Amino acid sequence: MKKILDELNKYKDKKYASFQAKLIPTVDSKLFIGVRTPDLKKLAKEMAVAFDNKHKSKWIAKDINSFLAELPHKYFDENQLHIFILSQLKDFDTCIKRVNEFLPYIDNWATCDQLSPKVFAKHKDELLKYINKWLKSKKAYTIRFAIGMLMQHYLDNDFDKKYLDMVLKVGAKPRVGANKNIVGAKFTSPNKQCETEKFDININPDKYYIEMMRAWYFATALAKQYDDTIVIIKNYKLPKWTQNKTIQKAKESFRVTDSHKKELKKYIVFDNKTK
Repeated sequence: MKKILDELNKYKDKKYASFQAKLIPTVDSKLFIGVRTPDLKKLAKEMAVAFDNKHKSKWIAKDINSFLAELPHKYFDENQLHIFILSQLKDFDTCIKRVNEFLPYIDNWATCDQLSPKVFAKHKDELLKYINKWLKSKKAYTIRFAIGMLMQHYLDNDFDKKYLDMVLKVGAKPRVGANKNIVGAKFTSPNKQCETEKFDININPDKYYIEMMRAWYFATALAKQYDDTIVIIKNYKLPKWTQNKTIQKAKESFRVTDSHKKELKKYIVFDNKTK
């Protein structure tokens, strides 16, 4: 939508766009405008308020409806604005409808992981049926999003060990829709916080980003629900790479006790132990 694209271009920062492109290798570098996240979130909040018809602004609900319906977007920044708007929506039925419409078009880990609708926390029973559906998707980032929602909403008071099995059953098979320019390459994610290691198993990036999210999920589960989660680690139910990455993340976490970290070291899989 030209009106919104013109607004995004007001915040254009070429150096920041170049920086983002290096962090998100599955998106063409030409598709970054370079709008910083605080500016995107501020703009999204204004638009979400207009969408809910709360008060008058330069944006009207028709503008936002048109933008949300205009899929796929061309630019990364448009996708980011889209998910920040969805994250602000207050009506669950409206939000889940819009999320389902948008999920097939997600093509990178950043957009996937920053889509976090606040309203989901108030509708966990209803959300579960959608998570079950998303986990069965052939779209890598739909699967990653589903695992992220289980990690965010169902590892505390609403935990059930069946959720561990749901993530376990996702498996590690490559998914369709990979970027063919990267398939078979030694793929390195540049996210220095959590995705820094080479994952050289004749992989497409879809598989990498699913397995990284599974490792992140199980490491968080070890921090919050250790007794149930350690059973999976002890029985080597995860692929070797995912097992080791889970343990690495758990060892780096301040939420995992020293005694648990010591125990986890015993279950690192070395080259002479295949999985």
